[in-house]
Amino acid sequence: MRNKYIDLPGILRAAFACTLLLGAGAAHAQLKLGFVNVPKVLDQAPQARAADERLEKEFGPRDSDIVKMKRDLVAQNDKLTKNAAVMSATERQRQESDLRQMRREIRRLEDEFREDVNLRRSQELGKLQRLVVEVIQALAKAEKFDLIISDGVIYAGETVDITDKVIARLKQGK
Repeated sequence: MRNKYIDLPGILRAAFACTLLLGAGAAHAQLKLGFVNVPKVLDQAPQARAADERLEKEFGPRDSDIVKMKRDLVAQNDKLTKNAAVMSATERQRQESDLRQMRREIRRLEDEFREDVNLRRSQELGKLQRLVVEVIQALAKAEKFDLIISDGVIYAGETVDITDKVIARLKQGK
């Protein structure tokens, strides 16, 4: 029966052996390595700014409507507080009920808005991430890189950091 658990020490030994082999092979054939700071690319890519602008254009009007509704709620609440002493009990109860209904409606609209924005933001980020991977792969092939790494790197020197090249390609439109 196979062990269904991962043999972490075995994996580490294999990774170490691969590192030694790559090091030994590097003496015969120089490896070209590169590093990409993907968060920096996602932050500085013009496509990210364009995505933000699309989201703002798409969701700005809804956001403005919700802000206006909140202002109206505050104004009506202030009016009720100011005039409560001179109102009949029935009128005060009706206005309090209206305010509760408005609060519920605003909360519902805010929840829907937040869900919609998060969904669209995830879609835009996914498209941008796919584009960044394509650009990195194209750069790697064009400049004959043997290995490009991104996540989990503690340090990468300037000689292997190709982040700015990736951003430049994205600025050129890929």
